[in-house]
Amino acid sequence: MSGFVEKPEPLEVPGLVHLHTGKVRELYQNEAGDLVMVASDRLSAYDWVLPTEIPDKGRVLTQLSLWWFDKLADLVPNHVISTELPEGAPADWAGRTLICKSLKMLPVECVARGYLTGSGLAEYQESRTVCGLALPEGLVDGSELPAPIFTPATKAEVGEHDENVSYEEVARQVGAETAAQLRQATLAVYGRARDIARDRGIILADTKFEFGVEFNGGRGVGDILVLADEVLTPDSSRFWPADEWQPGRAQPSFDKQYVRDWLTSAESGWDRASEQPPPPLPEQVVEATRAKYIEAYERLTGNTWS
Repeated sequence: MSGFVEKPEPLEVPGLVHLHTGKVRELYQNEAGDLVMVASDRLSAYDWVLPTEIPDKGRVLTQLSLWWFDKLADLVPNHVISTELPEGAPADWAGRTLICKSLKMLPVECVARGYLTGSGLAEYQESRTVCGLALPEGLVDGSELPAPIFTPATKAEVGEHDENVSYEEVARQVGAETAAQLRQATLAVYGRARDIARDRGIILADTKFEFGVEFNGGRGVGDILVLADEVLTPDSSRFWPADEWQPGRAQPSFDKQYVRDWLTSAESGWDRASEQPPPPLPEQVVEATRAKYIEAYERLTGNTWS
């Protein structure tokens, strides 16, 4: 059993229709048919949406995504129309709200890996493969791969876990042409982001993207692949400080690993294997996690968080 410890009630805003409550985001539709995406301060770990929020997290995710969308605009179009606050929306939505194109979302988590860790490491240790891709012997936790790889996963509902799948399975689900476009776009975006992050002293170990399809207005040249949702944030990526990288152990990171470590510690008293929801986070864990998110934003963008 997993999902929301306490599922929030969505706000009612005149002129907006609530569509979905996600792990982090609330999705609405405006009268023009555009998607209104609001990033909350919720945090998920181990397939649970925790009962404790991390202040400013939603704004950090939104502002960092916007910064990355700008850096990637020549590689792939994105779904952002406007950052203007909808009329009648609460003041708290400022800085965490995007008006976006309504797309047909593709049912694939597009994961790019440049380093071996996480679920990829677990598979490698069993079979020397990741998503069916053969890798050389001798790799350890944190090893840089010979070249970045595309390792897709299925999209999971709240409370369920993404499952790695083969490229062939993606091609079966979305078609060979679209699968090839997804792989090419994912690796191109990862490569650009990896180089930008590296220049700022950060290793982008892996990341996941979501893409949707925008119909090309009947002009006869096919559908357009569009980068959507969040992009290259600490929620969707593993960022490691380059000066502390040491293969063969778990790496320090700019993400919610601090929360994961506390949840699985004796201090939390939580048994991950049980069906009981995780406990509230103590103040020091909340403050340390908020600091990690802000440090990632500041080191990547060069801007001071305010």
